Amino acid sequence: MIFDLSRALEVWSGALGPMLLATLKVTIPLSLIAFAISLVLAVLAASARLSRFRPLKAIAWLYVWVFRGTPLLVQLFIVFYGLPKVFPGLMLNPWTAAVGTLALNCGAYASEAVRASILSIPRGQYEAAATLDLDQRTTFFKVIAPQAFRIALPPLSNDFIDLVKGTSLVSTITLLDMFMVAQQHAAATFEPFYLYILVAAIYLALVSMLSLLQGWLEKKASVYVERD
Repeated sequence: MIFDLSRALEVWSGALGPMLLATLKVTIPLSLIAFAISLVLAVLAASARLSRFRPLKAIAWLYVWVFRGTPLLVQLFIVFYGLPKVFPGLMLNPWTAAVGTLALNCGAYASEAVRASILSIPRGQYEAAATLDLDQRTTFFKVIAPQAFRIALPPLSNDFIDLVKGTSLVSTITLLDMFMVAQQHAAATFEPFYLYILVAAIYLALVSMLSLLQGWLEKKASVYVERD
């Protein structure tokens, strides 16, 4: 196949508007909402895994093991198509199923970043807080959490970027995202190659902007770090 620029521009001009609209209405909100929920899940799972209460620790380990060990596409199918078969009264709409599955998946990965960042804080920080008569709550939120956040920021940012790219799979559960719009135009124009190039370009632009934002956040978070 020879790349026909005039044909490509014709196809792109008809599809770009609807695809960008789907990006603004579905892809971006879906990513932000799912990631916000995943951060809550990550903190809870990380706290549970650091707990001395063995049953809670086991439940958190099982959650992380399952969602890190299975493909996101399979998880989407289980939640959207499988759960209503097992629980007939549970009918999830595509948006709810997508948000829930993406949040659970991302939360499992993010919990490891949160847990590792907390474990990386030197024990001396806890001892120093104890000498100042700080209680455990104050020690965590005033001493440990700010340092852990700076350490966890790069992997959490990567998790968010992965989540944004993972939203391309929600078209498989009938959610009208940017990728499904591209599929519809590909079916109508018989030009899948040009349409999927456009999909890749939009995702590349999104990820590039997020990478720039990540770099800015990391720089801001490191302002008060002492340098040699």
